[in-house]
Amino acid sequence: MTAPPTILLVHGPNLNMLGERNPAVYGRTTLLDIEADVAAAVNERGGSVLCFQSNNEGAVIDFLQEHRKLASGVIVNAGAWTHTSVALRDALESIALPCVEVHISNTHAREEFRHRSLIAAVCVGQVTGLGRAGYTTATHLLLDYLARPTGQ
Repeated sequence: MTAPPTILLVHGPNLNMLGERNPAVYGRTTLLDIEADVAAAVNERGGSVLCFQSNNEGAVIDFLQEHRKLASGVIVNAGAWTHTSVALRDALESIALPCVEVHISNTHAREEFRHRSLIAAVCVGQVTGLGRAGYTTATHLLLDYLARPTGQ
C-alpha cells in the first residue's frame, strides 16, 4: 500500500493579488479560494496539500527543494516566471517529482511572450485557460498520474 499523496501547490509572482488583479483576465477568485479547491480535491482522495506563494523566485525554489522528499507531486502556476525562469525550470527538473503546470488564463491566446513555457518540458501536463476550474482539473490529472502503476 502506498502512502497518501502530499501535493505541493506553488504560486509565483502576483498570484497573491488574485481577486483584485485584472479581473477581466483572472476573475474574482482569490488565492485562498483556489487553495481550498485544491485541498478539497486532494483530501477527497486521502491526500494532503502544502500551499506556497511568493513574489521571490529564490523563495519558490527553496520551498520546492526543502519539501521535495515529503511530496508526491507538484501543481505550479509560475506566473510570469513560466516564460522567463530557467532557474525555476531547473529546480522543477532537479526535484524529480511529477509536476502539472496550470494557468488561469489561456496563455496561448494572450501576448506572444506568454505563448512559450520554459517549464512545460519538465511537467507531465499543462492546464491553461479554464479559470478556477483549471486547478481542480490539474489536481485530478496529477493524482491520476500518481495512481498509475509505474511505467504506464
